[in-house]
Amino acid sequence: MRVLVVEDDPRLAALIARGLREESYAVDTCDNGKSAIMQAAVNSYDAVVLDVMLPGVDGLTVVSTLRERHIHTPVLMLTARDTVPDRIAGLDAGADDYLVKPFDFGELLARLRALLRRPEAVQPMRVTIADLEIDLQAHTVIRAGTPIVLTAKEFALLELLARNAGRVVSRADIVSHVWDDNHDPFTNAVEVYMNRLRGKIDREPFAPLLHTRRGAGYMLAASAPV
Repeated sequence: MRVLVVEDDPRLAALIARGLREESYAVDTCDNGKSAIMQAAVNSYDAVVLDVMLPGVDGLTVVSTLRERHIHTPVLMLTARDTVPDRIAGLDAGADDYLVKPFDFGELLARLRALLRRPEAVQPMRVTIADLEIDLQAHTVIRAGTPIVLTAKEFALLELLARNAGRVVSRADIVSHVWDDNHDPFTNAVEVYMNRLRGKIDREPFAPLLHTRRGAGYMLAASAPV
């Protein structure tokens, strides 16, 4: 999952970004509203963490502008203001949730998870494909009863495939949701990480669950695409 963090406090922005990356999110950051609008329009984010008090264009203007442009990415607003009118203003502008500073990082994670579930409310947080069990919340992977240890980036890739189980996910979609702006699109990072995943998920004697459709992308499924 790819998240845009918009926060003009460098220390707080760095803390949030580091924490999210440790939880397998790809993270881009910016420190002003104008850049936030531009990045949200150009990139395919799964969520935006947005501070209200920003230099120049404030957070309320950012979220209302995104909605006017039919960008419906879930937005979690951060603010030091805890009054009811402030919360109402943020929600009326188009925010999906509201978190008051100072906050516990665990709560921010929980609220993000809730926002990411909303577009596909019926989607469970556990995905089972054949003998592979993936807990999207606990970040655990078990195959045939054996735990599999993945790096944060490997899990992020597997999570995207699991959320789209049975469907081919293009290389472009993988890059846009698993990697951030620092990713070099001309590298073979996607192929490298797919090979790493296969080495852990599809190692012998297990039947392959990670499939390649040449020219189209990758798929997580119990059987290869026809």
